[in-house]
This record gives sequence, structure tokens and C-alpha cells, in this order.
Amino acid sequence: MNSTIKFLPVLSILIISACSRTSIVEVNATNELNIARYAETIEVDLNQIPKLLTDFTAEQIIIRDVSSDQIVLSQLIDLDGDNTPDQLIFQSNFAPYESKHFHLEGSEVKAEMPVTDKATYARFVPERIDDFAWENDKVAFRTYGPKAQALTESGDPGGTLSSGIDCWLKRVDYPIIDKWYREDLEEGKSYHQDHGEGLDNYHVGPSRGTGGVGLWKDSTLSTSKNYKTWKIITNGPIRTTFELDYGTWESNGLPVQEIKRISIDLGSNLFKNTLLLGNYEELPNITIGITLHEKAGEVKADIKKGWFRYWEPHDDSELSTAIVVDPSIVLECIDHRVDVPDLSNLLVVCKPDKEVTYYAGFAWEKSNQFNLPDDFDKYLEEFAAGIASPLKIEIME
Repeated sequence: MNSTIKFLPVLSILIISACSRTSIVEVNATNELNIARYAETIEVDLNQIPKLLTDFTAEQIIIRDVSSDQIVLSQLIDLDGDNTPDQLIFQSNFAPYESKHFHLEGSEVKAEMPVTDKATYARFVPERIDDFAWENDKVAFRTYGPKAQALTESGDPGGTLSSGIDCWLKRVDYPIIDKWYREDLEEGKSYHQDHGEGLDNYHVGPSRGTGGVGLWKDSTLSTSKNYKTWKIITNGPIRTTFELDYGTWESNGLPVQEIKRISIDLGSNLFKNTLLLGNYEELPNITIGITLHEKAGEVKADIKKGWFRYWEPHDDSELSTAIVVDPSIVLECIDHRVDVPDLSNLLVVCKPDKEVTYYAGFAWEKSNQFNLPDDFDKYLEEFAAGIASPLKIEIME
């Protein structure tokens, strides 16, 4: 278990004279779709800019939007845990068919990062048994660890036995995870009630929540229990990435080795989940689910484009939860409704592989981000189109 947060802030410069720009790498990014794209994350592998790194360290590199001549918020990421940055990321918005030009500049002058209250964030929460929670400026989530599982299995009602994903419905764009836990534990201010920032009124139980997984066979879904260990890879303003290891569990006599590598980017209503399946060759499928709660809502699925959602009335509001996945790996979509509480799920059955990547998340009517369900349906359709057609990136050193 690793509790080290490996976010490496990138230093940027407020004003750089022409003579200080001793080395520049051009990065061109093109949106090849006829849709606007918001908060697109651009990744630059540092091995793509060896000349710039000959004279400067990764921490001395800033990113400048050429059209505005403004420095862009950026983040360094250490992907392999060797304390050396491997990747530099930043974000930008794109109009339909728009191309944008950026400069990666090296300078020995220290600088200030553009200031923002928005962030991505994740952490292990030992003060609440052993939750693991993550968020960005749009959405928040949590899931449950081995202590919560042990409590339930011993008959303690305070535990939780589930590998489903819980949604925290926030309506502010600043981080709330630490604040809600602290206020709940120290002040008795329950995060199950809305005090103006949102609340957790989303029930998971043994369901899949939003984006939990399992194996579907003979009309039965088998799932893992709680995660066993966790590891944070990066915690930063633009992207947070971590792994949850569920160990090996059994499905119809087959061992399933499951690790979730989860990333959440700033500005997105969906988090990215890459399932690492150790023995994928033996598995009939991998199934991604969304709970149907009281079955009072509406399922909508576009298998050809790879997006699936469940809209439902939710207390005094509305909620749409969703999955986006590469349609080429989808085997079928099942609207599975039963009389047993928490076992009704929308199930997206996919081909197993060494790595299976999908996106999951939600939109809450009270966040005022979307008019539900139509606006969020459009968002999902365009999100899926963006995954199928990523930005065209050209790097010229």
C-alpha cells in the first residue's frame, strides 16, 4: 500500500522576455470533429522532447498558448513511480475543426502557475473505516475497503460490502471530499444531507453503483468484494490517477484477477477506468454495470456508438448515470430487472482483454450542469465521439 502522492507541479512564468526563450518545442493540436470539445487533456511524453530536456529539467518547462500568449496550467506525472516525470499534460477547449498551437518553453527563471480553485483529487479515508474517494470540479465518487468488508461479514451494521461505485452529488466546482468527511466526523454535519454543496444520497449496496464490474454467466452476475489495497499514482490539478487492487476472486469456478486503474480529469463528468485482468484468456466476458435502484427510471443505450445511461427521478431531483466504452468490444447490453433489492442493473457485457477501458459517471439536475436527460445524452454522444476520434497531436522539436 502506497500513501505517497506523486504530484509534481510545473513551474510557469508570468512574463518571459524573448531572450529567455532559449528553447521551444511546438505542439499543434487539431479537433477533427464537427463538435466543440471542452477541457480536452493533451499529453506530451517527455521522451518526445529530448533536445529540450538536454538543457532544462522537466520542472523548468512551461506551456504557452500561442494565440493568447498566455501560460497554460500544466502538470507533470510520474507514471512508473521512479520519482522521475514521464509525462506533461495540459488542457484546452476546441471549437469544431479548430487547430491550436502551443509552445513548450524551457527557462531557468522561476515562475507562478495560473491560479484556480478547481482540482482533481483522491485519497484513502482511514477516518471513515477505509473508504477511497475521488473527485474533480464536476463529480465525486467513493468505494470501500477491506475493513468495511470485515465489519459487514462479522455482522456489524456499520460496515459496507460492495465493489460498486458510490456517487457523491456535488453542486460546487471546488473540492468537497475532505470538507464533507471532516464536517461529518467532527461537527456531526452529515454529508447525507444537502447543506448547499450537495450530498451523498446515492445508494449502492451490492449493486454495481455507477461503473462497478463483474462477470455475467447463466443469467447471473458475479462480482468481487471490496478492494484490498490502493496506490496513488498522481494527484494534481488536471489529472488524478490511482489503482485499487481487488485481488483474486472466483466466478463460477474461474479465478478473476482484478485491478482498477482509475483516472479523473478536470472538467469531465466521467472518470476513466482501465481494468487490468491477470487471466483474461479464461474469462467469458467482463461486465460493467449501473444500478437501476427502484426501477423507476429509463434506460437508453446506443450500442453502435458505445454509450449507455440510466435516467431516474432521484429524491426531489433527477440523476443520469452513464457508461461509455469502445463499441467494438461490446457483446450485448442487458436491462436486468429483478425483485431482489439492489440486484437490478443495466449491464454492458464486453469482451475480456488484458486491459479493458471504459468511462463512468453522472449528471445531477441540481448541479445545473445539464438539463436532464437530453443535454446529458448529447454530452455522452459527443464524449463517445471524442474517444473514437482523439485530438490530432503534432510535436515538433
